[in-house]
Amino acid sequence: MSESFVIDIVSDVVCPWCYVGKKHIEKALEDMPEIDAVIRWHPFQLDPTIPAEGYDRKAYMTKKFGEGGQLKAAHERLEALGKSNGIAFQFDAISRSPNTLNAHRLIRWANEAGVQDAVVSSLFQSYFEEGLDIGDISVLAFIAGKSGMDSDLVAARLETDMDIDSVRTEIAEAGRIGVSGVPFFILAQKLAISGAQPSEVLIDAIRQALVA
Repeated sequence: MSESFVIDIVSDVVCPWCYVGKKHIEKALEDMPEIDAVIRWHPFQLDPTIPAEGYDRKAYMTKKFGEGGQLKAAHERLEALGKSNGIAFQFDAISRSPNTLNAHRLIRWANEAGVQDAVVSSLFQSYFEEGLDIGDISVLAFIAGKSGMDSDLVAARLETDMDIDSVRTEIAEAGRIGVSGVPFFILAQKLAISGAQPSEVLIDAIRQALVA
């Protein structure tokens, strides 16, 4: 029996390029049905300084990108790219820029429950397509519940410090191996590729990793 091809993905759930990257790796794997792939998600925080209650998104993004057209142009580019990948980005619907530490704790627990990919998909969709505050414990518990986890247990865990240090340690380890931007793909622990690369590029990289 052959071993699974493990794909480790370092990402943050408020990173639109990570959502696009998820769709691209899924397309790559659809085009390679011979590959028995297992995807494992790992944490990264684009801005760990955001407080637990989050920031008003409009004010936060204005401070980050300014009043010019840079942000609007970026959103328009992502909306077009999203449309071609089955993502209906709704940037105007997002009211909060959350701290994603709790979301990453949920992703960690989802791995233990065997529903990690479903939870990651739901987090991306909830934030980017529905404008939900994925820093809110009740929202995270709802996402957990609809993904097959015990929502009450998740809510109770999120009220504690459980696995906060573990998630922060994993984020620090990503930095130590050279991850400075996301998404970041590690293929079979042999080959790394950064950015939301097209599926064709990912296919080539997977083939390289298979023979490495």
